[in-house]
Amino acid sequence: MGGRRRRTEPSQDGGRSGPSYRGGCGAGGGGRPLREAARGSPGRRVGGAFRAAAGLHHAAGLEPRRRRSGVIMLAETSLSIWGWGSLGVVLFLITFGPFAIFYFAFYILCFVGGGFVVTLLFGKSNSEKYLEQCEHSFLPCTSVGIPKCIEEMKREARPIKIDRRLTGANIIDEPLQQVIQFSLRDYVQYWYYTLSDDESFLLEIRQALQYALVQFSARSKETDWQPYFTTRLVDDFGTHLRVFRKAQQRIAEKGDQMKDQAEELVDTFFEVEVEMEKEVCRDLVCTSPKDEEGFLRDLCEVLLYILLPPGDFQNKIMRYFVREILSRGILLPLINQLSDPDYINQYVIWMIRDSNCNYEAFMNIIKLSDNIGELEAVKDKASEELQYLRSLDTAGDDINTIKNQINSLLYVIKVCDSRIQRLQSGKEIDTVKLAANFGKLCTVPLDHILVDNVALQFFMDYMQQTGGQAHLFFWMTVEGYRVTAQQQLEVLQSRQKDGKHQTNQTKGLLRAAAVGVYEQYLSEKASPRVNIDDNLVAKLAETLNHEDPTPEIFDDIQRKVYELMLRDERFYPSFKQNVLYVRMLAELDMLKDPSFRGSDDGEGESFNGSPTGSINLSLDDLSNVPSDETVQLHAYISDTGVCNDHGKTYALYAITVHRRNQNSEETWKTYRRYSDFHDFHMRITEQFENLANILKLPGKKTFNNMDREFLEKRKKDLNAYLQLLLNPEMMKASPALAHYVYDFLENKAYSKGKGDFARKVPPLIQKTYSDPDHCRVAAPIDDNVDDNIPLRVMLLLMDEVFDLKERNQWLRRNIKNLLQQLIRATYGDTINRKIVDHVDWMTSPEQVADAVKRFRDAFWPNGILAETVPRRDKAIRMRTRVAGKTKLLEVMPDELKHIIGAETTRKGILRVFEMFQHTQLNKRMVYVFLERFLETLFPQNKFHELFNKLHSRSKQMQRYKQRLHTTQAPSLQKSLLVSHIRLLMHL
Repeated sequence: MGGRRRRTEPSQDGGRSGPSYRGGCGAGGGGRPLREAARGSPGRRVGGAFRAAAGLHHAAGLEPRRRRSGVIMLAETSLSIWGWGSLGVVLFLITFGPFAIFYFAFYILCFVGGGFVVTLLFGKSNSEKYLEQCEHSFLPCTSVGIPKCIEEMKREARPIKIDRRLTGANIIDEPLQQVIQFSLRDYVQYWYYTLSDDESFLLEIRQALQYALVQFSARSKETDWQPYFTTRLVDDFGTHLRVFRKAQQRIAEKGDQMKDQAEELVDTFFEVEVEMEKEVCRDLVCTSPKDEEGFLRDLCEVLLYILLPPGDFQNKIMRYFVREILSRGILLPLINQLSDPDYINQYVIWMIRDSNCNYEAFMNIIKLSDNIGELEAVKDKASEELQYLRSLDTAGDDINTIKNQINSLLYVIKVCDSRIQRLQSGKEIDTVKLAANFGKLCTVPLDHILVDNVALQFFMDYMQQTGGQAHLFFWMTVEGYRVTAQQQLEVLQSRQKDGKHQTNQTKGLLRAAAVGVYEQYLSEKASPRVNIDDNLVAKLAETLNHEDPTPEIFDDIQRKVYELMLRDERFYPSFKQNVLYVRMLAELDMLKDPSFRGSDDGEGESFNGSPTGSINLSLDDLSNVPSDETVQLHAYISDTGVCNDHGKTYALYAITVHRRNQNSEETWKTYRRYSDFHDFHMRITEQFENLANILKLPGKKTFNNMDREFLEKRKKDLNAYLQLLLNPEMMKASPALAHYVYDFLENKAYSKGKGDFARKVPPLIQKTYSDPDHCRVAAPIDDNVDDNIPLRVMLLLMDEVFDLKERNQWLRRNIKNLLQQLIRATYGDTINRKIVDHVDWMTSPEQVADAVKRFRDAFWPNGILAETVPRRDKAIRMRTRVAGKTKLLEVMPDELKHIIGAETTRKGILRVFEMFQHTQLNKRMVYVFLERFLETLFPQNKFHELFNKLHSRSKQMQRYKQRLHTTQAPSLQKSLLVSHIRLLMHL
């Protein structure tokens, strides 16, 4: 019974039937009654067996019924499954839509496919591992020594071979390799070896740096550096100086005593920069250290993108390391050093170290200084030296020397105290006190004035104001005629000795020149005419008609003109009482030094003559004294017509002129041709260069210039020209202009000052009609014309340094133009070649190597990283400024002072020096040089647009665009309104 298993079958009514046996009874729960029956009595055992047999028979009878009931239950179960399944499908479709089945099938397919792929990859990897194990299992066993040898070989350092060639010149490569080595040692290795001993990373960085330097060197060799050094660099410096000068003028116009004038100067400087550049402003880079570091990082990353191969550039870790080394380790410290005013001052002193300081130049600097810090530093040093000298115990001859030194120091201290008190109180010498000292000024004879270029310019300005310029111009023209005639006659005599005969031609040229002088100044048609004895003029005319001209033909009349200018109260005597005379003495450096008397507080100060510093500060105020405005002049073109004179047809314009003063009023008409207007325009624009940017003469027309419509249009344009010319503000700005206007509008024949050839030939330097104050220095130069551009830019830079264009300096301008034409005609190519040769020398391998060595020695003296130099004491820096200015003034040649004037030279040099005393402005100049350098080195990479984008976050630039939009909107609306009105009038 123990080997049988009992199974319970479900009955027809869902209950359980009796036990059924299949091959015996097991040890399950169903065998428990049988085992209990077996344990009882024999009778009970027999009865139990019969009952068991009866149960089996009954179970056999119930088996078919159970089967039928099972089939029925199975059918009901399958029907319920299909029902529930259909219901689920319907609900699924209603809920998720008909396409959900396809999505569901797609998800299942993806799941199955993914499982298949995972299984395939897993099996592949396991198979490869198994095959590898099987392959190694068939190799013979190695001995113990070979693995140890392999480990020792791995531990040995690999020999690193570095190609040390960078530029192709060993003289440059050696210091460059040292710079690379020192940079890696001090910026990377000191922390990298604490993390790893692997040299591969350092090798990759070194190779990346060397590759970048090789590419940089290759680009440098392909670049023509002459335009950069001879034109663009000078242009950038001159433009920087122009922006600084305009910023100073704006601050002076405000006239307020600002608390922080240096900060105000920096803000105003960048405002002017936006107006001049119009596309970029570098205020953020120069004033914010955070923005400066970001700019250098972006710039270095762009350079690495250009110079490095793509594989190395994509390595972010190495790229970031190289970028930080270049930006923060090399460029930023170098820019900070070059922008430090104290470093620049020390460099200036070192450059002119061979020049000894002049006591006179030093005292001029003290008297002209407007920085209280400089004066206090000099005063403290003088007091210290004074105490030292007084502590010495000397006797004999040395005591006289020490006394002289003590007196000199006391005088320096007195000047410093007086200047400090004047700056703190704001007191300056007024015009009344200045006029009272005129009589104490030294006297310059007239004959010295007429032969000195600087003095002659001031006397000429005065003669133009008084209407006596014809006398002075006649005297100068006769001097020029005499020299020219003497040279021509000497040449004629030398040629006659050689057997060459050109007597008639030479005498004809001299006669034409003499007649020209007579017609221009002495004839009845001359305008303006020299008023001299008629007998002398008639005698001269007879001599010209019957005799050959000689160099001395005008001597008698010239002598009379000289006496008239000397003795007439309108001319030289009044000139000595005029402000221009004081200005002339300042330019000639003939103003007397002040003598100090009175109390120690400076209140008892008196002046023997005029102190240079005070005169300079008050002369500008005197120049603004308004001129006589009692005479009013009005003119307009009332009519126009066409005239025919000996077969020549031309247009004639009738000008009605009204002149009114306090006592009378006059009206007349005068007639002028367009050529008269053109000649007059050329005269005044040469005399007053600022008018060329304001006055616009109507252009010429070759064909159909006699049409009635054209003449009416030109009449309107010329009327507008006259009204702008006669504007009181224009006359006030240029007082000497009134004489030219009166001469042009007088009722007489107009005498052209320019010949036909002069009016047709364009000037040597074409004038630009853009505002010179809002454009670059080299903007008037056409880069496409190779006409000694380096020399021309140098001359333009001289104009900007000494501010020659801002003032009416007619004679200086003519002298400069004369020198310019002379240099171009004779030595221009030679000087240009010298400039180019100097640039070639600057870019030679020897000079480049020397620059790299200086950079290496400055940052790593004796191979050790230089420590940050502590900022020097303020007093030492201030005294260095004074020493630098003194050196600069001392080194200026006297020839330059004689050409443009001592005071103009002094102001120009001090303006340049003052420009370098602001760190932010120095940074701006360094970044401009760097940007122009990269634009020249990589012309195909659009660095100009890149820099505009990098500087686009400038606040000054955003404010400028807003102001521009605000100012342009009304003008645009006005132009649209005018166009609309014109259209309506036309309709």
